[in-house]
Amino acid sequence: MSIGNYHRPTTVSQAIDCLREDPTLNILGGGTDFFPARVAPAPAVSVLDITGIDALRGITEDAQGIRIGATTTWSDVKRANLPSAFDALKAASVQVGGVQIQNRGTMAGNICNASPAADGIPPLLALDSRVVVAGPAGERTVILQDFITGYRQTVLQPCEIVTGLTIPKPDPTAQSAFLKLGARHYLVISIAMVAGILVPTSDGRIASVSLAIGACSAVAQRLSELEAALVGLPLDVDFSQIVTAAYFSDLQPIDDARASAAYRREAAQILVVRLLNALALKCRMDVAA
Repeated sequence: MSIGNYHRPTTVSQAIDCLREDPTLNILGGGTDFFPARVAPAPAVSVLDITGIDALRGITEDAQGIRIGATTTWSDVKRANLPSAFDALKAASVQVGGVQIQNRGTMAGNICNASPAADGIPPLLALDSRVVVAGPAGERTVILQDFITGYRQTVLQPCEIVTGLTIPKPDPTAQSAFLKLGARHYLVISIAMVAGILVPTSDGRIASVSLAIGACSAVAQRLSELEAALVGLPLDVDFSQIVTAAYFSDLQPIDDARASAAYRREAAQILVVRLLNALALKCRMDVAA
């Protein structure tokens, strides 16, 4: 692959100015998807490298919640001291390729690439994440579920870049987990995956729960109807009797070399039951303590 014009700004405003001058610039974060997609001979591409903008990397917390900068890497997430509600995101961070990919791959790159099998998106959906976007008209915030509109498609407009993610302050009693099914444990694209966060009541019931499924539709999805049905149930309920196939009817899995659509749909249901069992056990142990 040959590079045409190359820009490496040091501020967000400089980056937007570069895009104003040339809206066709390809925005580069970690490059872990950018370069493999361009291995065949092709015309030179022009690049806007945002890794020189120090303000875009890092994880900060205030009274409202937690902000994750756009160029924060998966290794950064893995090492960060985060509440237990982020355990699913941290678990996903060690599933994103190998260590070299985790050291380079960025949070914004994972969501802007908009792959149905992006490991980071279900945990971020479960966390009610919002995407912060900067452009010539200023800054705007988009719910993550609305940010990705289809296969490899987002709401980003010309001359806009993602600057980070904001996540509401989670309940301190929340427990979270992430499960991924693939042909092997590591270095694999998902067949199906699920992330969830469960908040218990003091008397051993479900106060709230969020569940997100990935790799089973063009866009990862929250299971809102199932979430509502679970609220108020005891933590020791038989989830296999509650989590029925009807709650997965909106999924639109595909048949491909990794799995059939029918297998993906059934796998998603089983993964949700396993995840809920694991979360309920964690919460019961906390309540007992």
